[in-house]
Amino acid sequence: MAAPGVGGMTGRNVQSGAETSFRRKARGKLPGIRGTRPSVHNGQLLVSTGVPSLDHILGGGLAVGTLLVIEEDTYSTYSNLLLKYFVAEGVVSGHEVFVASASGDPQTILKDLPAPLTDELPKKSVQKLEPETLGKGEDSMKIAWRYQNLPKVESMPLSSSRFGHYYDISKTMSLDMLQLVKTHSFYYPQMISLEEAYSSSSKMTCDYSQLLHSIQRAVHQGGFDGSNPQKGEKNILRIGIQSLGSVLWGDDICSDERPHNVHSLTRFLYALRGLLRSSLSVCFITVPAHLIQNKAITVRVRNLSDTVVGLESFIGSERESNPLYKDYHGLLYVHKIPRLNSLICDETDTKDLAFKLKRKLFSIERLHLPPDLSDTVSRSSKQDVAGSAKLLSSGCGTAAVGKKHLDF
Repeated sequence: MAAPGVGGMTGRNVQSGAETSFRRKARGKLPGIRGTRPSVHNGQLLVSTGVPSLDHILGGGLAVGTLLVIEEDTYSTYSNLLLKYFVAEGVVSGHEVFVASASGDPQTILKDLPAPLTDELPKKSVQKLEPETLGKGEDSMKIAWRYQNLPKVESMPLSSSRFGHYYDISKTMSLDMLQLVKTHSFYYPQMISLEEAYSSSSKMTCDYSQLLHSIQRAVHQGGFDGSNPQKGEKNILRIGIQSLGSVLWGDDICSDERPHNVHSLTRFLYALRGLLRSSLSVCFITVPAHLIQNKAITVRVRNLSDTVVGLESFIGSERESNPLYKDYHGLLYVHKIPRLNSLICDETDTKDLAFKLKRKLFSIERLHLPPDLSDTVSRSSKQDVAGSAKLLSSGCGTAAVGKKHLDF
């Protein structure tokens, strides 16, 4: 008689051979939390950033328990807007929200959140031109040879399932909707005393311990770390921090090449990342990386973050009047995507990304070159586009992998 349990089969099954008792290993189910969905790549629980096209680039959304760092643009215009999208998505999804800032009152940020669109965004029909239909007839559209065999490009790369919402930046969210969720705020000027403010005027001292304690208090009181079981259904804590590391926080990494607080920001990120890993929370931080004098600090911040996205605005630059970028408002760089429960990370098929802002849509698209100029276009226009191509290769080449060059 065969011994039971050999090879995962009972003795009766071994003798008869008619049926097996192999059973699929039961996996722990992810908690059913509103405003979340599991990742198809690694099974991680995801939340939306508030921008569906950014969710697509990051592999479906932000993983719960991770840290996203946005390297701000020059005037912090679009980075602050992305922060509002992130917080607004939390309000619409019914998540608990924590907002921290040193430049403006967090309550003002909450009152200026964009209003969600009540109706579904109309689907954008994109016609795909078949290669065999090109060139038929004298009135047919002429397409450059390098675009003939490219697949159809979706300006809004969304997944099949509904995830995330769209917002109208010309309208603010109603107060009734804000009152339905629990919010926390941390305003740095109100947290420091007058003595500390005067003493820091001569020599800047930075201490993020108060901010960390405030976040820990919100995590513990809400039961997001499991220490205080949540009543009813489980929820997510969204943490948004504006311009962390700037001078307004009392930090000197943006004003000195050899700052005294060289490790203050990195220590805070290290502690915060450990707190996020053990709780149902996700953090969104904007950092003025273009102002940091010591670039070694920028590298450390990226290493201590799970996801890093950089923004480059065209406002005030020569690219604002460049014909190559006339349809966009800036460039987007994906510096780091997390590897969670996997040996490799999900990466987009292209590194040349640009964003544009409309009244009801902030979209991130692939940056495409304009079609070949016809003979009727002046030679000066061709030279402008040729010069634009050089800027493109220098601007986006740092984010590309290997020695890939754009074909002109």
